[in-house]
Amino acid sequence: MSDKHITLHDDSPERSILARLILPDTVVEEDPLEELHGLATTSGTEVVDELIQRRSTPDHSTYLGKGKVEELRLMVERHEADVVIFDNDLSPAQIRNLEKKTNAKVIDRTELILDIFAAGARTHESRLAVELAQLEYSLPRLKRMWTHLSRQSMGVGMRGPGEKQLEVDRRLAQKRIHDLKTELKSVELRRERQVAARSDSPTVSLVGYTNAGKSTLMNALTDAGVMAQDKLFATLDTRTRRWHLPEWGHVLLSDTVGFIRDLPHSLVASFKSTLEETRQAELLLHVADASSPQVFEQISAVYQVLEELGIEAKDTLLVLNKIDAITSPRVLNRVLDRYPNAIPVSARSRSGLKPLAQAVGEALSREFLDVEIGVAHHDGKLLSFLSATGKIESREFGNDHVIVRVRMPASAMGTVKRSALSVTPTTLEMWKQTASDDESKQSDENSAEESVERSSDVA
Repeated sequence: MSDKHITLHDDSPERSILARLILPDTVVEEDPLEELHGLATTSGTEVVDELIQRRSTPDHSTYLGKGKVEELRLMVERHEADVVIFDNDLSPAQIRNLEKKTNAKVIDRTELILDIFAAGARTHESRLAVELAQLEYSLPRLKRMWTHLSRQSMGVGMRGPGEKQLEVDRRLAQKRIHDLKTELKSVELRRERQVAARSDSPTVSLVGYTNAGKSTLMNALTDAGVMAQDKLFATLDTRTRRWHLPEWGHVLLSDTVGFIRDLPHSLVASFKSTLEETRQAELLLHVADASSPQVFEQISAVYQVLEELGIEAKDTLLVLNKIDAITSPRVLNRVLDRYPNAIPVSARSRSGLKPLAQAVGEALSREFLDVEIGVAHHDGKLLSFLSATGKIESREFGNDHVIVRVRMPASAMGTVKRSALSVTPTTLEMWKQTASDDESKQSDENSAEESVERSSDVA
């Protein structure tokens, strides 16, 4: 009888220890490791212990002080932990030194977030973005990760005598980064064209801290049926659905990746194409978890990411979600005192959705006009454009034309005026604006005529 070797696979999750160094100027939450605990759980590890240290400055070699490093080593030994996860960003040397002293794998906050994004990426676009961010993070931390590609030729003159493997690895990584950036640029341009192609319909984009309930809110508003889970970064890819606003019309509602404190800059840059819907939206709905003890810090973190994207000045409504999870009115009032114009809702119980829809309609109407447009009967293209672009209030049919009363985006008026028989404003504000534009145009024409006359006199 021949011997058979049986290999047993351990399917149990990695056991992790959480660690954080708190510096003097750091804003500290009630539970300093609560968010990291959620990230670690989302990544699939089992948290077995935690360690916190307060220091004026990080230790240059091990980040934590010598005594805390020894305490961390004993924790790893006692719990037989596989990995130590830091809620800070560490240098490659600090990671290497900590791994030697604790005999465990060490990862920092950025690497953990990148790992979660890599596990959650489903589309080709998001996978490209995650791979680019991971490579840019890993480039200064290369540990012979690319040895399986070492036999590939890089071309005549590219290899010098005695070149180290690390240099080959680094060059391979840099080439892959260049290729990914080129491909993502192409994806970004294609996404811009796709979004611009449907610019006839206004877009409202959901933004907010991860796990604030954006996907649940989207389901409540549009019956979209998108995945909504109570975990961090459940959504990485953009989803867009039609949303009917009562007394207003249809808009496009988009939901995309959530933000987080200290979101890696490389990740923000890599996901630029995925966030194109947000960049081009007419209105942002900033969804915040009103029940979170860190709601103020989370709101600030979202505004910081919006600033990095260059869209912090975009028209925004703050939506306070999860009010059904608040047990004391004082908790909600505390947030409303700071943000009195915020709109309280519960996506889960669907309360507050009507006031939200009304507020969105009013916000969008600031950029819309009420007009009467004369359209030739045979101009089906313009009639279709008006139906798709705005909300048609009425039609009056004449012998050879139809008068359409419509509310539509001011940005679409250029297209309308090119083929319409007539355009008549139906609001006092637009009459004033039209009169002002006409006066300005007449003034420019008069100035041009006077200039011509003066030139003639001189001649």
